[in-house]
Amino acid sequence: MNRFADLLDMLAFTPSRNAKLRLLQDFFRTVPDPERGYALAAIARDLDIPAVKPAQLRELISARMDPELFGYSYDYVGDLAETIALAWPQKGEALAGRNDMPGLSEVVETLIASSRRDGPRLVEDWLDRLDPPGRYALLKLVTGGFRMGLSGRLIKQSLAAFGEVDVNEIEELWHGLAPPYTELFAWLEGSGDKPVNAAAAPFRPVMLSHAIDDKDFEKLDPKDFTAEWKWDGIRVQATSERGISRLYTRTGDDISATFPDLVDAIGFDGALDGELLVARATEGGLETGSFSDLQQRLNRKKVSAKQLRDFPAFFRAYDLLQEGDEDLRPRPFVERRQRLEAFVSGLDPARFDCSQLLSFESWDDLAALRANPPFAVIEGVMIKRKAAPYLPGRPKGEWFKWKRDPFLIDAVLMYAQRGHGKRSGFYSDYTFGVWREPGELVPVGKAYFGFTDDELIEIDKYVRNNTIERFGPVRSVRAGAEKGLVFEIAFEGINRSSRHKSGVAMRFPRISRLRWDKPPAEADRLETLERMIDGTE
Repeated sequence: MNRFADLLDMLAFTPSRNAKLRLLQDFFRTVPDPERGYALAAIARDLDIPAVKPAQLRELISARMDPELFGYSYDYVGDLAETIALAWPQKGEALAGRNDMPGLSEVVETLIASSRRDGPRLVEDWLDRLDPPGRYALLKLVTGGFRMGLSGRLIKQSLAAFGEVDVNEIEELWHGLAPPYTELFAWLEGSGDKPVNAAAAPFRPVMLSHAIDDKDFEKLDPKDFTAEWKWDGIRVQATSERGISRLYTRTGDDISATFPDLVDAIGFDGALDGELLVARATEGGLETGSFSDLQQRLNRKKVSAKQLRDFPAFFRAYDLLQEGDEDLRPRPFVERRQRLEAFVSGLDPARFDCSQLLSFESWDDLAALRANPPFAVIEGVMIKRKAAPYLPGRPKGEWFKWKRDPFLIDAVLMYAQRGHGKRSGFYSDYTFGVWREPGELVPVGKAYFGFTDDELIEIDKYVRNNTIERFGPVRSVRAGAEKGLVFEIAFEGINRSSRHKSGVAMRFPRISRLRWDKPPAEADRLETLERMIDGTE
């Protein structure tokens, strides 16, 4: 556990991406199997330990520490594992410098084999024998709540650099591998053959775009490009092989269980790249739903019959990567597009269609289309080079995204909540509102980014000096016509929502700037947001 604890500590306090890559490579190089494999599974969040849940950890600390004192401590620290690790009182003499416990591999294997009755007892015993860094590593291991600035792609890049292979090889193998990845490490070290991808319907690394700017338009000939709408859903890959169908996110997470209605409709052998959307019923029939509608289906372990009925999932295809046994990725986009249209024409039209290609002769023509999309769920246009092969990653000069200009409103800060991790000492999560008759502020969104570190300090000071009520880690601040802090809020889209008191929901709200100069009475009104919806529906 010591080496795993040291790794977590160094990753948490290393901001540099390249430095994190070096730390992981050094760990893989110096730590033997199976410990390095279990550490990899833990930080990649591919390790499931069902024997211990966060609620059970709270029960353990409640038996050792006054619950109210722990609550205050947790509010301040902002992380359950870190709070328990620091506050855990040891029985008997302090075991300074002693880590008298099994190694990482034995901890993982023992917990996986344990019941929910025995798991907490094991953790309690180990917590008594560990120092604070070891306790933190153990608790992060069982909760899986790692926040160290490590994306799944970055972890796979560290493996690729360690073994001097292409990261895309790791991506395509990943879903056929299982902890502790001994075959993977043997191949990367040159002592074994490359693992055979045992997973049917594997994930294929996606091709990404660059945001376009004015200088790009000066260098690009519109005759060399096609364009299509950029839909406001989530990028996914639908793939089927040997009777197995799967649905992946752009980062390779398997979300098949969340969208069984769509997976059941995948009646083909091949791989499609596209956008996951949901339909909603209107008087004229089904139409493409908003991102808020899609959120009714996201991140759910179980999907109810009502959700399946009210928000049916469907797939808007952008590209055809594989047809049967033929890999189409090396072929130019225009050829893949022709094959895509023929391919999708044979699928269930209630679940699959093709993204519409746009007709334009100049960039000004495309700009006019971008400014007036036919549906609110469109957030801009995608521009693709006709000759482009499908290349993993973000190749330069091939695909571009040209998003619509964000919406802007002025809103008043109403509530602030403590952040987590590095922000645990600051009020950094903000709920803001707009005016509704008669002089009432109603919350319309939350934002926790878009400001600088210096601005965070200013806002935190304002929150502390203007608190009127406290609700655990949340503070209610002064927010009236004469006294309050105004934010300029930027957001990508807006739609009606029955889940919010205001009746509206924003897409990707963030703080554009602080309006210390603006009186709260001059912030926007709810009718302004409603007119934005009416103008896009």
